[in-house]
Amino acid sequence: MSSIMSREELRALPQVQQPSYPDPAALESAIDTMEKLPPLVFAGECDDLRQKLADVADGRAFLLQGGDCAESFEAVTADNIKAKLLVQLSMAVVMTYAAQVPVVKVGRIAGQYAKPRSNGNETRDGVTYPSYRGDAINGFDFSEASRVHDPQRLVRMYNASAATLNLVRAFVKGGFADLRGVHTWNRDFVGNSSVETEYEELASEIDRALAFMVACGVDDRALSTIDFYASHEALLLEYERALTRVDSRSQKLYGVSGHMLWIGERTRQLDGAHVELLRRVQNPLGIKLGPTTSPADALALADRLDPDRIPGRITFITRMGASKVRDVLPAIVEAVEASGRKVAWVCDPMHGNTFESTNGYKTRAFADVVEEVHGFFDVHDALGTWPGGVHVELTGDDVTECVGGVHQLSEEDLGSRYETVCDPRLNRNQSLELAFMVAARLRAGRARHDNPVQAFHARDL
Repeated sequence: MSSIMSREELRALPQVQQPSYPDPAALESAIDTMEKLPPLVFAGECDDLRQKLADVADGRAFLLQGGDCAESFEAVTADNIKAKLLVQLSMAVVMTYAAQVPVVKVGRIAGQYAKPRSNGNETRDGVTYPSYRGDAINGFDFSEASRVHDPQRLVRMYNASAATLNLVRAFVKGGFADLRGVHTWNRDFVGNSSVETEYEELASEIDRALAFMVACGVDDRALSTIDFYASHEALLLEYERALTRVDSRSQKLYGVSGHMLWIGERTRQLDGAHVELLRRVQNPLGIKLGPTTSPADALALADRLDPDRIPGRITFITRMGASKVRDVLPAIVEAVEASGRKVAWVCDPMHGNTFESTNGYKTRAFADVVEEVHGFFDVHDALGTWPGGVHVELTGDDVTECVGGVHQLSEEDLGSRYETVCDPRLNRNQSLELAFMVAARLRAGRARHDNPVQAFHARDL
């Protein structure tokens, strides 16, 4: 039987990007509470996702992973959760049709309440307080009381995640995810006169395909229910350790805070606590790789976290930046493929393309996001490998946080609805536009290769 790492074992390991709690007794009390709480997700669900990600690695599926940069407690409402879910499902429809393979749908949801920060402190008008690190750690308001690191927020994070997952499960199994209803968002989007004609044609094709399936008597359940999984960066070590459980079936360890957990670019030290904690659990794992990553780094991380080469275990989420992806990514992909490993290759086109606007907003240009995705596909096309997915920070709301897109948001527009508590997200229209662009690349790639999912051999009678 596997054993859960003790608090003392965890704290003896090198740690980075962790809260500084002023009251050790309060931290112990919060951990005592969390260790008694039921799991947020179940081992069997994690196994199901790992099998689906093995299909992604094999070129038999595509991963769409998206959601907030950092969730907030006040945004745990039915309307907010529904909007985020709907935009991701709408994106998945066009990607599924274009790729002609299943799209694995994973949210940055129900756990993405903390963020690493470059600077531990923030100064305004000569006053300095700790930086905001997400609702799981401290408050967004710039005041001494708000910015104190509070361990009771870990318990609030659990409760917010539980409420979110409960609603998501109800939505995706209760008819909300019906393809025919979800696709209405795409029809509304392509009705805009600024949208590319090819996107409108693709939406019309999907309309006809859905009508064809209904006419053929395709089971209504197949059109109306989906599997949707939760993921987040496993940043907060005390939280993740407290929510590690032994599966009663296999006697193996699982992180039950989310189905898929990932290690960030800043916390993937081979001898660090994040790698040590996650190498022990059976969940599928994501690893963020930035532009300074060497092929040796990627291989060392894979060997440390997945020594047994379990299918679907490792997803490399590359975040190189639009100007660097074509130069840096090929050597990494070549080295990992040459090792015989089958990993899922996923593009995060957001984190390498952030800049400060002239009017002081942290933003991203939609054109840069698109260019990094194109670079990602170009690299895989050249190497003959499968571009397995995209990982996007997005919202279902009409915010103004990223410039560009079909409505040509400018830097002057950023102040009208800049609502993120951390990094800028694609809004609803930008997200759908990206989905149609990815769909075009998937369709072009499929035209050059046989589709293993669609293979069919007629039988003689």
